[in-house]
Amino acid sequence: MKKQTPRGNRIASKVQTIVAEILRDKFSDDPILSGISLVDAECYGGLSFVRLYYYTNQDPNSTQQKLDTVTKTIRYELAARLDQKYTPEIKFIYDDTMDRATRIEDLLKNL
Repeated sequence: MKKQTPRGNRIASKVQTIVAEILRDKFSDDPILSGISLVDAECYGGLSFVRLYYYTNQDPNSTQQKLDTVTKTIRYELAARLDQKYTPEIKFIYDDTMDRATRIEDLLKNL
């Protein structure tokens, strides 16, 4: 995998912040989308794609389906708020780090 460029890091961070604001402002009444935390973002593909990693306490499959249905709306809002010539494509990916940490902790307790 290629190393992130400083510009890619800035764009990914900016997109993460703006998408978090969009989720807070536009989808706060949705019980599935209101429980999402964006934990990381990475830019790839010549700055034309951004992966947004999220965590939720709810079912990851139903959350992913809901995010897939609203991605177009979020990207439209992102284009309006982002001061760039091109708006990157966004993809939401579930971050299971907390689940794995909990599992490891449980295994260590049972030793």
